[in-house]
Amino acid sequence: MAAVQAPRRIGRSIGAVFAGILVVVVLSTVTDLVLHATGVFPPPGQPMSDSLFALATAYRLVFAIAGGYVTAWLAPYRPMQHAVWLGAIGTLLGLAGLLATWDKGPEFGPKWYPIALVVTALPCAWLGAKLRRERSV
Repeated sequence: MAAVQAPRRIGRSIGAVFAGILVVVVLSTVTDLVLHATGVFPPPGQPMSDSLFALATAYRLVFAIAGGYVTAWLAPYRPMQHAVWLGAIGTLLGLAGLLATWDKGPEFGPKWYPIALVVTALPCAWLGAKLRRERSV
């Protein structure tokens, strides 16, 4: 019986973290597309103002918190630990984005933008899990 439970729990753990990643990526991508399509953001590949990057940062923070919430909600055990894993993955993905776009041109935004995404990934995921924990009490 224990041999059956371990793979199932690992699968559910991976699924919970993957669901959190999916929430962040899908919400961010859809919001980006809507803001480009409505003219709030310039066409893709064109430079944006710092204020528009601030807007993008703000909604990405909210979506990262939502991802942490969903991960904690779906975690089969230790929801905070699962959210921390989500935050760690987000930090690594943000770092990859930072390295890939550093000094690539103004269309990739100001330097503070990818740095902000790297620095906030873990705290946002943690906060999402904390909100979920408080809601479930």
